[in-house]
Formats: sequence, structure tokens, C-alpha cells
Amino acid sequence: MSQPFDPGQGGADEPRRARRPRALTVLAALLAAEAALLWAAVIWLILELLTDRPTSFASAIAILVLTIVAALWVSTIAVATLRARPWIRAAAVTWQLVQVFVAIGCFQGLYARPDLGWALLVPSALVIVLLFTRSVLEATSTREP
Repeated sequence: MSQPFDPGQGGADEPRRARRPRALTVLAALLAAEAALLWAAVIWLILELLTDRPTSFASAIAILVLTIVAALWVSTIAVATLRARPWIRAAAVTWQLVQVFVAIGCFQGLYARPDLGWALLVPSALVIVLLFTRSVLEATSTREP
């Protein structure tokens, strides 16, 4: 039976180190990809602000600030996932639910974009499933000192 991943355990002289579960690594990679896409959106919004005249400058700035905050938050979750922090489950589920609701909106309405909806929905579902796999739960559980 393998030991759960404990990032605070051991040192250079420890003979056997517990390995990071593969599901945790995949989870961190998915979150990092989401963060990278958010940073790309930040760059795109900045370029749009510099090259185009928005209908509402205040709204354009507000959307840019919200996107920057989201990119910072998802980047923080991705890094904390690699460190197996216990709080990442709640943070990641919250972000994935935001993405699911945006995806649902992409499937309906006058300007429906099902391609974007699926691009948001599939990774969100995968992250939610990975968050509750046994190896990720064990790796991110609170450990006694």
C-alpha cells in the first residue's frame, strides 16, 4: 500500500519519499491550463482596450480587473494543488462551478456558442471528478503534525 503524499515530510536524507499522485499532477496541469487561458484573455482584453474604443470604458476596465483577479486566483489554486494544500478542493470546485454556469450560458440564447460551452464544460467536469478521487483526497487531507 502506498503512502499518501506529504509535502512537509522528509528531507534530503530521507531514503523513501512519497510520490505525488498522478491524479494530483493532472489536476494541477488542468488548473494551470485554465490559468494560462485566463492570462491570455487578460492580454487580449488589454490589447482590445488599447486598439478599440469601448462603448463603456468603465465596463471594459471592470471586466479587465475581474479577469485579472480570476487569473491570479486560478494560478494560485494551480500552484497550491502541486503543494497538496487542503483548501484547494473548495476553491477549485467554486471556480469550476463558475465555468459550468458560463458554459450553460454558451449553449443558449441569441449568440449561442456551443463550441465554447463544451470547451468550458468538459475540463470543468474533469477537474471536479479529479478533485474527489481517492488519491487526491488523501494527498490534500489535513495531516496531524
